[in-house]
Amino acid sequence: MRQGEIFGVSPGDLDATRPTLRVVRQVKLVRGALIFAPPKGGKTREVPLPASVAHRLSDHAKQYPSIEVTLPWGTLTGDPTTVTLYLTTADGLPLSRSKFNPGVWKRAIRAAGIPDDRHNGMHVLRHTYASVLLDAGESVKALSTYLGHADPGFTLRTYTHLLPTSEDRTRRAIDTAFGEDQAAGDGPESVDGLETA
Repeated sequence: MRQGEIFGVSPGDLDATRPTLRVVRQVKLVRGALIFAPPKGGKTREVPLPASVAHRLSDHAKQYPSIEVTLPWGTLTGDPTTVTLYLTTADGLPLSRSKFNPGVWKRAIRAAGIPDDRHNGMHVLRHTYASVLLDAGESVKALSTYLGHADPGFTLRTYTHLLPTSEDRTRRAIDTAFGEDQAAGDGPESVDGLETA
């Protein structure tokens, strides 16, 4: 998700019937004021919600209860819209990039010893998500949908360098078929007498 979309997530966006998260809004800064707005490009979407993330959201909500926030919808003069948000400031206000990045994100990465440069902004989480899915074999078309891209070609051009090479896929596929522990790295092992095949 994009940063504004993360700031706009509500418990109501989780689908109770199947593990998905509906991305339906963002918190957007417009001329110094915050509004709720549709996701970038006006495209809502559904993203598979892994159990690990659902558990972390649940734990977060127990420790920091969600808070109702009212902002105009779409424009500064838009209809006031109230949404219960997972993430707010300590004062119960919506998060904004201009306050979160210097006050929370940059302090956290510096404390972790990560260089504070443009390559380590919060957007890196989106790239990490894409690289993990591509490495696991997810299709570019599905990833494009999850990321909210209008065109799978854009996703492919953006993330092509993260795709496993054909040679890597071939090695993994054959190692898996033969039950080879890919992490061992000690060379071929005898499996089912196929060492002489």
